[in-house]
Amino acid sequence: MKHRITALLLAAGSLLAGTAWAQADWKPNERVNYLIGVAPGGTVDLYARGIKDALDALKLVNGQTVVAENKVGAGGALALQALKAGSGNAQLLGTFHTGAIAGAVTGLIKADPRDFTPVAMMVEETSLVAVRADSPLKTGGDLVAALKADPTRLRIAVAPALGQNTHMAIAKPLKVAGVAIDKLTIAPFRSSGESVTALLGGHVDIVSATAPVILPQVAAGKLRILASAAPEPGTGPLAGVKTWREQGVAADYVSYNGVMLPPGVNAEQIRFWEDALRKVSQDKQWLALVEKSGNKPIFRGYVESHRYLMTEWKATSELAAALGLGAGR
Repeated sequence: MKHRITALLLAAGSLLAGTAWAQADWKPNERVNYLIGVAPGGTVDLYARGIKDALDALKLVNGQTVVAENKVGAGGALALQALKAGSGNAQLLGTFHTGAIAGAVTGLIKADPRDFTPVAMMVEETSLVAVRADSPLKTGGDLVAALKADPTRLRIAVAPALGQNTHMAIAKPLKVAGVAIDKLTIAPFRSSGESVTALLGGHVDIVSATAPVILPQVAAGKLRILASAAPEPGTGPLAGVKTWREQGVAADYVSYNGVMLPPGVNAEQIRFWEDALRKVSQDKQWLALVEKSGNKPIFRGYVESHRYLMTEWKATSELAAALGLGAGR
């Protein structure tokens, strides 16, 4: 499998650089099915449907329609299994997300994202650590000090399970700061919405979640953000929120959200979807959707997405081992 992916990477690189590949001939000739491996309402679903709407509105699918389907179950594995069953079918799209990498590494998701073809990363997601507004913890430094003194003292909410991206986003900076992360008291919830509700109700002390579920509660005066796991200071609703690095902890954790294809697709098909998704990434309505959610719109094509997938797999495997969770294959 590794050799096949490497060969495909080289082929796609040649496609992007060579004049002989300047125009791709392949186009969808029937309905495009977009499989979304989570329930409606979260950011993965929000962005997938935003991409689907832009593909339709901009008429980027050769007169065909895009049908989005939430295929929920087994931590996202059901959607991945359906995508894998469509090997070679470039009219079948799936969601590409950092959470799937973390879930597969730790064994939560019984599927391997490395079997698929990540064609584009479209959103850079910011993970935040927050507390109730009345918490004595004011900064990331306060949190580090409390957990160094007693790693078990504070209950930390993550979703949807141990070893997923919201867990990794708080574990990585705490590990760098010298906290015994294998001793933390972690409370997994089915969704980040439930995590935030538990925090507001006093059932947990800390929440790690992406910006869209935390920012509304901050605006309402109910939560306080201690740190952002972004590599750089934020803008818009995240302006003024200090990153871990700004607070002396040399760590960041960024989640990405995008689109992938089944195994077995060819270079022309990759090129078609890269071009289409690049146009989506420049659409004003798409940009407004992502920016309103508190995250950052980006575009990175197949080569960069594949490189990220392999690098993130290795880094997540190392972090999972430090947490005492199942390391990746």
